[in-house]
Amino acid sequence: MSCDLTRSALHGYFDGELSAASNADFKRHLQHCSDCVLELATQEFVRDSLQRAPVYAFAPDSLKQRVRAHLRSGVRTDASPQRLIWKWLAAAAALLVVALLVWRVPNVHDDDDYQAGLAAGIVDAHVRSLQPGHLTNVDSADQHTVKAWFDGKVDFVFPVRDFTNDGFSLLGGRLDIVQGRTVAVLAYARSGHVVNVFIWSTREPEESARAGARLGYQWVAWQKGNMEFCAVSDAAPAELEQLHRLFAG
Repeated sequence: MSCDLTRSALHGYFDGELSAASNADFKRHLQHCSDCVLELATQEFVRDSLQRAPVYAFAPDSLKQRVRAHLRSGVRTDASPQRLIWKWLAAAAALLVVALLVWRVPNVHDDDDYQAGLAAGIVDAHVRSLQPGHLTNVDSADQHTVKAWFDGKVDFVFPVRDFTNDGFSLLGGRLDIVQGRTVAVLAYARSGHVVNVFIWSTREPEESARAGARLGYQWVAWQKGNMEFCAVSDAAPAELEQLHRLFAG
C-alpha cells in the first residue's frame, strides 16, 4: 500500500481504537484514498470469513490412544505427547488454511454452487454495510460527485443514477470485497430501507434476471452488457424489481 495512513491509522480505525477526532479524520480520508478503502474492505472480509469458518477441531482418536498408551506404559518414545500434540495442531492449522482457500474460491464448474456462494457473499457484505460508518465511502446524493469518486478506483465504467423521483434516493457509494472480488456499490434509501446495488464487470454471456432471499434479505441480480448488478435489501421483492427496471431502462 502506498498510503502511509494504511499502516499508521487503518488498524486502529478497524479495531475501534482511535479517538473520536482521529476517527472522524480517517473517515474523511477514506473519501479520497482507494488504498485505504480496499485494505479496509479486505480486512472486513477476512474477519467475517474467519468468524464463519469452523476453526475448532477435535483430536483424532488415534492421537488420543497414542498419548494414553504412552502415559500408561511410561516407556520413552521417539516423540513426547506434547510434541505429538503440537505436530497434530500444526497439521490441523495447515488443513484449515487450505479449507479456507477452497471455500473462498468459487468452483467455476458448478454454476449453482457459484451463484449460491456469490449471493451469500453479497448479502453478508450488505449486512456489514449496515454497521455505523460502513455504508458509504462518499456521502452524496449528487450522481456526478459519486461517479467522480469512483474514477480511478475501479477498472470498469458503470452508470451512477439518482432515482429520487421514483422513490430511490441516492445516498452515496463505496468499494467492497465480495468473494475476493473488488466491487463498486451504490447505496439507496427506499421508504426507511437501505438498498445496496453491487456492480462489477463480467465476461459471462448475458442471462435473465435471478432473484432469491437469504437471512431475511431479498436480492435480485441481472446483467447489462459487460456489467453485472445485484440489488440487496430487506425491502419487498417488488421494490427491488422496480429498481432493477430503473437500471435496465
